[in-house]
Amino acid sequence: MKELILVIAKALVDHPDEVRVEVRDDDRSTVYELTVHPRDVGKIIGKGGRIAKAMRTVVTSASVKSGKRVIVDINS
Repeated sequence: MKELILVIAKALVDHPDEVRVEVRDDDRSTVYELTVHPRDVGKIIGKGGRIAKAMRTVVTSASVKSGKRVIVDINS
């Protein structure tokens, strides 16, 4: 999942070298914290949150087999 989030995020931003993903894992869920350059936050979120929602949908769909809840947080 981490690699999937990195690939999607790096394709969207102007500063791909500053894209970071940290993973926090517990019994019932996995949290992926996506950190990007402050100027790129709008590109990751998108108009009305469309891009962020689409990214979360893709990651959630890809993680169905794990049986855990997946959360993608976006930070700057």
